[in-house]
Amino acid sequence: MTEPLQSADREVSSRFGFLKRPWVARWAPIPLRLIVGYGFMAHGFAKLSRGPEAFAAILHAIGVPAPRFMAWLTILTELIGGLAVLLGAFVPLVTLPMAALLFVAMLTVHLPYGFSSIKLMSMTSGRPQFGPPGYEVDLLYLACLAALVFGGSGPMAIDDHVRKKG
Repeated sequence: MTEPLQSADREVSSRFGFLKRPWVARWAPIPLRLIVGYGFMAHGFAKLSRGPEAFAAILHAIGVPAPRFMAWLTILTELIGGLAVLLGAFVPLVTLPMAALLFVAMLTVHLPYGFSSIKLMSMTSGRPQFGPPGYEVDLLYLACLAALVFGGSGPMAIDDHVRKKG
C-alpha cells in the first residue's frame, strides 16, 4: 500500500530534484531582495509624494513624538533602506531601522485589526471594498529581512562583491 506513495514521491523528487542543488539555492535571496526593497521604496515614495507633512499629521494623530522628524526619518529609512536591500548593500545594518519601523507599524496601527492583511468588507458597484490591514504583511517583511540577514544577500549583491574583494 505504501509502494504507490513511495513511487509518487520518487517521481516528484526526480522532477524537482534540481531545486535542491546548491547553485539553485544560492539564488533564493534575489526575489526576497527585489520584493522587500521595492516594497519599502514604494511606501517611502508614496509618503513623499503625498507630502511629508501629511504623514507627520498622521503620526501626530496617533501620538508619535516629534512627528515631523519621525515622518522624515521613516521616509528616508524606507527609501534608503529599500534601495540598500534591493542592491544587497549593508543588509544587516539597514535591516535594524527597517525592522523597527515594521514593529512600530504593527504595534501602533495594524495589531488592532488582527492578523489578516485582506478584509473584504463589501462589494460596491461590482468592486470589492477592503477594511484596514492587519499585521500579516509586517510579519512577512520581517521574515524576509531575517532570511536575508541570516542567509545572506545572495549573488549580484554589493555585500557579496565586497566580501569577495576583502
